[in-house]
Amino acid sequence: MSNNSLKSAKDDKMQKTNQIFFALFAVFMLGWMIFLFKSYLLTISIGILLAVSTANIQNFFLQATKGKRLISTIFTTIFFVAIFIIPFIYAVVAIFEQGTSVDISYLNSIVTYIKNYDFTLPSKVQFLEPKFKELLLGIDFNSLVTNAFNYIKSSLEKSASFFTDMGLIVLFFFLSHLYANELTSYIKSVTPMAPSELEFIFLEVTNTMSVVFYTTIANAILQGFLFSLIALFYGQNGLLFGVLFGFASLIPIVGGALIYVPFSIYELSIGDTFGAIVVFLYSVIVISTLADNFIKPLIIKFINQKLVKTKAKMNELVLFFAGVAGLSSFGFWGVILGPAIVTLTTATLRLYILLKKRGIM
Repeated sequence: MSNNSLKSAKDDKMQKTNQIFFALFAVFMLGWMIFLFKSYLLTISIGILLAVSTANIQNFFLQATKGKRLISTIFTTIFFVAIFIIPFIYAVVAIFEQGTSVDISYLNSIVTYIKNYDFTLPSKVQFLEPKFKELLLGIDFNSLVTNAFNYIKSSLEKSASFFTDMGLIVLFFFLSHLYANELTSYIKSVTPMAPSELEFIFLEVTNTMSVVFYTTIANAILQGFLFSLIALFYGQNGLLFGVLFGFASLIPIVGGALIYVPFSIYELSIGDTFGAIVVFLYSVIVISTLADNFIKPLIIKFINQKLVKTKAKMNELVLFFAGVAGLSSFGFWGVILGPAIVTLTTATLRLYILLKKRGIM
């Protein structure tokens, strides 16, 4: 074997050793980075995903400000805070203000009225009547009050942390929009994938997350507005109940029932049986059925046609279960994280299928 061949083999071996060492060192440092920022990984992820979801809004403000990124980012952040953060803070403050003026004896009278309420079920389900009455008689007011105060105490202890996380999310949302081009270019430069392949993943995630975000916000505003009308009609704080109903609608499965069921029970407790029935039927038929099943698809269609570059291909049922799973795994913010994780996974699988068809993989 010639000296040149030996030298070439030695150089190849050295290069391979260097690559392995560098890869191990990079993984080691990445592990330390994750450990360093582990307390903020969730807030960073949410901030970035929300920025991805609102990329079209950022582009709109960029065009309006003639490419001034700082100003457009400020406007986008103000828009996000106005539609999401401010209503949430208003609802929390209003609830605690109302909570300080709660009359315990009045609540006790409501519970007593409900326990002693005389009702008759239809003949087809009359066999359930004893069970319902037994369930109502088993309500322990003192236990309810104790649990409520324990929950409030726990909420107060966590509220500081929650608002800190919310502030950090807004900060990372702002930074993600401000340095979006730099971040995208850096990811393309360090990722061993063709730019077109990364663009495919970015486009899939951006489109689907945008549809999820805009649909969720539009649906929450619509349902909150509809419930605020019935709340105003019965002399309650329409703005507060509208905001509460809007946020409740973000929770899969139960949704607005968290608001309209207690509202109906309250109307029943003050002797307005007709009002309780009207509120319940209005919420179930108009909001949960008409708005959610007929108006929501129109909103999704409008968003797909007007607000995103290409139509999102994610199945709505998959997104629903992703939201449910995210909620159980990550809490409130899982409504955003769940669909994002599923979207990223499906986009990667679609890219793999395309590359396989081309014979690249």
